This record gives sequence, C-alpha cells and structure tokens, in this order.
Amino acid sequence: MRLSLLDRSRTRLGRPEAEGLTGSIDRAVEAERLGYDRFWVAEHHAVPGIASGSPPVLLAAIGARTSHIRLGSGGVMLPNHQPLVVAEQFLMLEALHPGRIDLGIGRSLGFTPPVRDALRHDADGPDTFEADLDELRHLLDGDAAVTAHPVTHGSVPMTLLATGRGLEIAARLGLPVVVGGPILFKDAGLDAIAAYRRDFRPSRHGADPHVTISLDVTVAADDATARELALPEAWAMARSRQTGEFPPLEAPAAIRAQQWSTQLTQRVESSLDQAVAGSPSTVRRRLDELVSRTGADELMASTSTHHRDDLLASDALLREIVT
Repeated sequence: MRLSLLDRSRTRLGRPEAEGLTGSIDRAVEAERLGYDRFWVAEHHAVPGIASGSPPVLLAAIGARTSHIRLGSGGVMLPNHQPLVVAEQFLMLEALHPGRIDLGIGRSLGFTPPVRDALRHDADGPDTFEADLDELRHLLDGDAAVTAHPVTHGSVPMTLLATGRGLEIAARLGLPVVVGGPILFKDAGLDAIAAYRRDFRPSRHGADPHVTISLDVTVAADDATARELALPEAWAMARSRQTGEFPPLEAPAAIRAQQWSTQLTQRVESSLDQAVAGSPSTVRRRLDELVSRTGADELMASTSTHHRDDLLASDALLREIVT
C-alpha cells in the first residue's frame, strides 16, 4: 500500500507562525529520505492554528528542497478560486518540478462566517462546484476553450477530497478520491466507497478507482505515549467546537493542567478514539483493520504533535510499519 503524509503547517502556542511553514518543509525533506510516496499540504484561511493558506506557494518551496517525492495539495478549496487560476498555478508547479505534482481538490468553505464573508462566498448563490471541477479538469487536459499556461509535456493528476455526494462526482468524472473522518467508521460511508468503485468511469486522471484514506496516525514506543502525543490535536479540535476557533497546538502538560468540562472530556476522548495512536504493533493492527474494511489503495497520515521531534519520530516508525 502506498504511504503518504498530509501536513497542515500547524502552529504552536507561543512560537512564531512562520515555524509552521519551515517545519512543513523540513518534514517533507525527511519524508523523502524515509521513502514516503507523497507529501501534501493544506489550505486554510484565517485559522490561528494553521499557517498555510496557499498550497502552491508552499509546494514551490518544498519542491526546491526535495528531488523526487510527489507533492500535492490536500487540498485546494475550489470554491475559493477560479478554475483557470488553479490550473495555471499547478501547471507552473509541474513545469518547475516535472512529474511530481498532484492536485487535490476540496470544497470546504471558510472556517467561520467572517472568514466566508472575507472570501466573498454568497451563501444564497448556486452550487457550481461540479461544473468548476469539470472546467478545471479540461484546463489541465489542454482541451478547454482557453489554454492554461505554461503548457507542459507532463500531466497534473487530480484527486477529489470527497465524502457523500463528492464520491458520486468523483466516480462520474473518473477521479481518485481521498476519504477521511467519521465516514471511515460508518457502514454508510463504506457503502458510499463501494458505490464509487462500482460507478467509476475511467478518465485521463484515473483508469481505475483509487481510494486513499486519511486520518491522524501517531506512533510511539507504547500506546500511552502515543495517545499523549496525539492529545494536542484532539484538544484543539474539541476546543474549536466550543469557541469556533481552531487554536495552535499546546503542550500536553499544559493541557492536562487546565480545567476540563464533562463535554470537553467526552469530545477529546472521542477524537482520540477515532485517531490511530499507539505502539507499532497497535497501529499496524488498526491500520490492517481499516484497510480491510475500506479496501484502501493508499494511506495518507495527517499527524500533528506539539514537539516536532516527536512528529518526525512518528513518521519514521510509521514508514517502518507500512512497507
């Protein structure tokens, strides 16, 4: 099974936000050395806990520091952009780093209403996502009404970050998919993945259906240590549901010293239970179960830890587990 990383350029409380970006670049360099197949970066806007709002800019910097690992977006949020602009950005990346660029596309809007307003989203406007996605596909294929430049000899494969209806769209357009979150643990989600494979129509972006599962994976010497390393991300997610703001990562000891409500405790524990965190043997067992349930072709780990050394150590152990 292919093994990839999704890096969200997480910021740390009390540290310069720029470290979230330089940390992503350093992690990509190490991922290439370890033999990972792909390294993807995220797009989030006006989120205190995430430094990356522009995947193409960050991918250009990572490409300059690496030589062969595939690089991609996880993903570009198409409702925030015009298809022609996205096509031009990723064709430029392909021209600079030939044969290494992937374009992952999502449809999430801004994290809060003020952010959505700043991005000029019209809540009452028509849903043009599928039409925009098809237009983008033709621009990358070079058979649209206008030609996106630079024209390259290679191609930029597209992948859809999909749940529910997104899987249906991906099947119709012949696109690979990345599936994450609770859908991986629900029968309805498994049914949707099966329907995607059944209804898939081959295209230039995919001759066969391809399912990548994405989830938090943290590996350490033992289960208790791994769960503690995964705590800052689970805490941030739980706090975001209380405050409407996704915060920077805090140290586990600082989190433990705070007062936890019953509801917050339940949310943190639920988030930790959905993540895959444990010793190498525990993580291998849980991943085997997930792959068996979903038939996944690829695993994309979206791990975050407070200390970067712990993150790199987890990446190294995961690479040893999945060969």
